[in-house]
Amino acid sequence: DGGEPTAVQVTVYTGNLALVQESRKVLLPEGDVKLRVVGLPAKIIPESVTVESLSHPDGLVVLEQHYKNDLPTHDALLKEFVGRKIKIIDWNKPLDRKEEVEALVLGATEGEVYQIDGQVFLGHPGYKVLPELPDRFTLRPTLTWLFQNRSQAVHDLRVAYLARDLSWRADYVLVLGKSESLGDLAGWVTISNQCGAGFKMARLKLVAGEIHRVELPPQERGYARMAMKEADTSQLEEKPFFEYHLYDLKRPTDIDDKQTKQIRLLEAKGLKITEELLVEGSKGYLIRPFGGQDTKQPVRVVIRLKNSKENGLGIPLPGGVARLYKEDEDGNPRFIGEDRVGHLPPDETLRVTTGEAFDVVSERVQKDFKQISTRLYESEWEITLRNRKKEAVRVSVVEPMTGNWSVITSSHPYEKADAFTIRFELPVPAGGEEKVTYRVRVGL
Repeated sequence: DGGEPTAVQVTVYTGNLALVQESRKVLLPEGDVKLRVVGLPAKIIPESVTVESLSHPDGLVVLEQHYKNDLPTHDALLKEFVGRKIKIIDWNKPLDRKEEVEALVLGATEGEVYQIDGQVFLGHPGYKVLPELPDRFTLRPTLTWLFQNRSQAVHDLRVAYLARDLSWRADYVLVLGKSESLGDLAGWVTISNQCGAGFKMARLKLVAGEIHRVELPPQERGYARMAMKEADTSQLEEKPFFEYHLYDLKRPTDIDDKQTKQIRLLEAKGLKITEELLVEGSKGYLIRPFGGQDTKQPVRVVIRLKNSKENGLGIPLPGGVARLYKEDEDGNPRFIGEDRVGHLPPDETLRVTTGEAFDVVSERVQKDFKQISTRLYESEWEITLRNRKKEAVRVSVVEPMTGNWSVITSSHPYEKADAFTIRFELPVPAGGEEKVTYRVRVGL
């Protein structure tokens, strides 16, 4: 018996996968010998198991290994006794006594079938009592090796395997101050263990990044301050790892089965925040007529935060869900939206969409459309922005282009954001409106 591990390291990936490495000390007799380890995860990937002796690598040779996870369920046990006799015990309520019958199990695949006193019963009330537990069943998942042992010394074994259904995700809470120009960011790591086993005092490592896998066929706070503080990441140490990022918990922790737990990833206060009102078009608008009808469009509210040392951050942030809160007039934080964000390297900008603006309205109308040839189109657009707020706002209008495009005329200057995107920055006065028009030619 391999006993309990002396040390455990668990590396959890974002793709619902974990690498478990266990250290075990065993003293084995010389020759061919079997070693059994029980209590492994039910969701282990058996073909991923490796074992080696770190202390005497040439003294231990693996001849065979097999994984057993036949747990004794009701249906599985009864199927083992088809063609054999069992006892059925029932309580006779009218006579207030226990009654016991002997039954021959005829079938257990699509319902229970018994033969009792020459008659066939399709099911039968009472407890089914089996004479023994068949050898093929095990109470806990078990891994067994057949070794050829050439050493009389104690082996320091390292056992490693992959397991499914052990995952992690990042969750962020961003609290905006009254000025909306500063905010506090807290990051948490949420770990969910559904793999069928727990790990005591494990060294936990988290890998951020998408690893390639072969697909098998058919988760009252501190408020904004004027002085920025560097992000506190005292629990999880981040370091590059191949093309990914590794987060190493500096202390051992228990990861119990069927448990969801949170560990603080970071805390940063007084971060500079900017708010953006955004209207986005579509490439499909440019190559077909819209009948001159007005099209109302949502005005998205996007919060932007630079992930830089100058802004109190500057560390790789794993992807997850960001939840935003805003202080009201009484200084109480109120929930204003959430968004899923991807992995964010240092010096990139975190963008979180909180929802749609209530008091800023956008309407789009196609003023003209021509199909010049089979693959050449020309259209003119008017986008009206109305501001019902008591203060002026600035709205970004982003228009995706397609094919070989050129803007023929434009009422406002625009920025070429990339090869297929133009961007208008439009100030809209309080209680007023602003219109932008442009004509574009598209060749496919």
